[in-house]
Amino acid sequence: MKINRTLTGILTVVILLAVAIWYFSNIFAYITISVVLATVLRPLTNQINRIHVFGGRIPRSLAIVSSYLVVVAVLSLFVVLFIPLISDQIEVLSSLEFNRVFDSLVQPIRWLENFMITNHVTEREPGFMVESVRAGIVSFIQGINFTEILNQLISFTGSFFVGLLAVTFITFFLLYENGIIRRQIISIVPNQYFEVFISALYKIERLLSNFLLGILFQMFSIFSIAGIGLTIVGVNYALTIAVFAAFANLIPYLGPILGGTFGVLVALSTSGDFALTNDTIILIVKVFSVFAVVQATDNIVLQPLIFSKSVKAHPLEIFVIIFVGATIAGIPGMITAIPVYTVVRVSFTEIYAGFNQYKVFKSTN
Repeated sequence: MKINRTLTGILTVVILLAVAIWYFSNIFAYITISVVLATVLRPLTNQINRIHVFGGRIPRSLAIVSSYLVVVAVLSLFVVLFIPLISDQIEVLSSLEFNRVFDSLVQPIRWLENFMITNHVTEREPGFMVESVRAGIVSFIQGINFTEILNQLISFTGSFFVGLLAVTFITFFLLYENGIIRRQIISIVPNQYFEVFISALYKIERLLSNFLLGILFQMFSIFSIAGIGLTIVGVNYALTIAVFAAFANLIPYLGPILGGTFGVLVALSTSGDFALTNDTIILIVKVFSVFAVVQATDNIVLQPLIFSKSVKAHPLEIFVIIFVGATIAGIPGMITAIPVYTVVRVSFTEIYAGFNQYKVFKSTN
């Protein structure tokens, strides 16, 4: 039957595509990142391209380079924002004495140790837990293979610059040849499947565009709430922490925890007080209170608005898909789970609709 032949063909294409993506995962990752960047930069590039100078429009290649310069300027602002914090941390670390900091950090362990000895939970001499922790830290430091870390760092740096060049090159041509991928894909689609494919492609582009805009809005909202809240409670480097929290929030569910932890570490290190005093506890409570507001706003307002509305999926459905992505590919899987799921879901929905609506899928005798 024609339906069976059609299903077999579609399944074969899907399997071949999945194998190709797995085998050429690096190239696929570069193309995916480039497509996202091209989507973000296309409005700016088109706007610059429309500007008239000396009676003619700015060449598109120059408009793309100008868009790149805007991105570099924004990234430079972020780097400049982190420089004072890094400088401050280096100064703090260089002035620290290990024994004094260790004594401050092990105060809760000393309290637990005294509690156990006082209540006859253990008969060991005072200081046994502290010495165990000290020995563990020393053993951990001695076990670090700094040569291996350096090799891994060099390897990562090389891979990073190769990826950066690849993404820059691919993004340039995606912007220069506006819609080239779409035209190439459409050109290889058989005429009998054209209507189904165009319908699916339109819905995928619209949903992913809404999702991307939603993510940008989410990052801006997280940055604003965290920055204003931390400034109000008097935390140093509030904007720097807010920037980190906004980008960390790209990781579903885990991002707010990373942002809050980073905020507490920065607040403690810049205060110079590592002991568990009342002031330190109050400072930690302030930071976590701000991030509790951030988390509540994200869970109650932003995520339902972005995920449920933009990609037309139920919150429970989103929850399950994110954890499936985490199981398959860790943090990258969590970040890319929703866009990938959107593409797959829309594709299968349109294929199913094609069986019911389009002549090409009707069986013939």
